[in-house]
Amino acid sequence: MSFLQADARLSDEALQAMLLASIGKAHALGIPECIVIVDSSCVDLLSFRMASAKIMSLETARAKAITAASNRSPSGGIPAAFAPAVAAATHGHVTNLQGGLPIQIDGYHLGGIGVGSGMPDEDLAVAQAALAAVGAISFD
Repeated sequence: MSFLQADARLSDEALQAMLLASIGKAHALGIPECIVIVDSSCVDLLSFRMASAKIMSLETARAKAITAASNRSPSGGIPAAFAPAVAAATHGHVTNLQGGLPIQIDGYHLGGIGVGSGMPDEDLAVAQAALAAVGAISFD
């Protein structure tokens, strides 16, 4: 019986690559975005607000990242009837807004990324660019 388990974490280089890819995609779309990356315990690893991005979108991006990391699935999939109760029960940490994706590489669940300030499809495109930069599983 083993009392240890393998642990994998995003490196500083991975975070940098994800940030640069997401900023690049946001610039290509012409949308200033807020980008938050959390680890698998939902602790912030990176928080970035592009110039002119909506101020409160940093909070929604964080909620999207936490939702994706904790559920291991994209944000926005909570049945509409339950979404307000889930948001209230988690003090807004779990959201039904689209734009959050889990980060999974080589079978390891590493956390989540949340993007906010654009339309849902724009936020998702920016998050997808970040995942692609590090070879993470793509969620369409």
